[in-house]
Amino acid sequence: MSTPKVSVLLPCYNAGETLEETLASIASQTYPDYEIIAVDDGSTDGSPEMLSRWAETDSRMKIISMEHGGVIAAANAGLQACRGDYIARMDADDRMHPDRLQMQADHLDVHPDTGVVSSLVAGLGKIRQGFQIYLAWLNSLVTDEQIRREMFVESPIANPSAMFRRRLLAQHGHYREHGWPEDYDFWLRLYLAGVKFAKVPEVLLEWRDNPGRLTRADRRYSLENFIRAKAHYMLQGPLKGRDAVIVWGAGMIGRRFSKYLVWAGQPLAAFIDVDPKKIGRTRRGRPVCHYEQLPGLWARYENPVILAAVGARGARLLIREALTGMGFEEGRDWWGVA
Repeated sequence: MSTPKVSVLLPCYNAGETLEETLASIASQTYPDYEIIAVDDGSTDGSPEMLSRWAETDSRMKIISMEHGGVIAAANAGLQACRGDYIARMDADDRMHPDRLQMQADHLDVHPDTGVVSSLVAGLGKIRQGFQIYLAWLNSLVTDEQIRREMFVESPIANPSAMFRRRLLAQHGHYREHGWPEDYDFWLRLYLAGVKFAKVPEVLLEWRDNPGRLTRADRRYSLENFIRAKAHYMLQGPLKGRDAVIVWGAGMIGRRFSKYLVWAGQPLAAFIDVDPKKIGRTRRGRPVCHYEQLPGLWARYENPVILAAVGARGARLLIREALTGMGFEEGRDWWGVA
């Protein structure tokens, strides 16, 4: 059997209600040079039989059956079987645009310095307001610079929209279990390694929002575990070698994020805020200062860093404007976290 250019990795678990739509969207691709690695993660509904029916009519599909072990085990089993130079992630309740594989493979062909290419994403099904806000933010990040700038705010790549080079697995490892989202963990590792990201600026994935999604049902996707992931990789990257960490935001996000910095022995110097009720008080034994005091605080240290840890909508843009006006460079002097 000839080696395909693209491997579509499709973990499945009790996806009988939506799997037919997903498989039909893959079958409608205008790009012919692909295989489907479908991993049945011990489904107890009709998913295994549906996969078998499709495999009978499409020789490009390979089915891996395993006892239920969760998405990380299923995805890694599938990765081991992928033969293509490029791996396209897909979830069993979403739909691909017919040109998705063609456009993403073309992008990687033309841009050999890019490791991961995603796309814009549309919601599928009944969309909650919070998911709509997330999609708007996600779709505002297209270039490598924009994606890297927001890497510690939320996951800037929708996992089922991503295509990446298979060689990255040998260089940076497969999915790992840390108690937080495995896909975000993978993007953060690639970020620290300097891998370049991109997005095709068109909607190539319809991403379903339903109560059973892992992002809503699995504790690994809780806010606390997202913060743990961000703190873990910030300590290995932007915070490494710093002699002072100044947290802009003495509210909930700033308090929770700073907790992990203190536990890790980071030199937390101060908090910045604009709320007069907080200014002059302390958080974790450090002073809460007005943002106009920031230049003076900064000047006390050799290699400080600012973390803008504010979750309120629109606040990060205002902070960006204020810090830029003070001469601070995003991605060098400060990072946004949430």
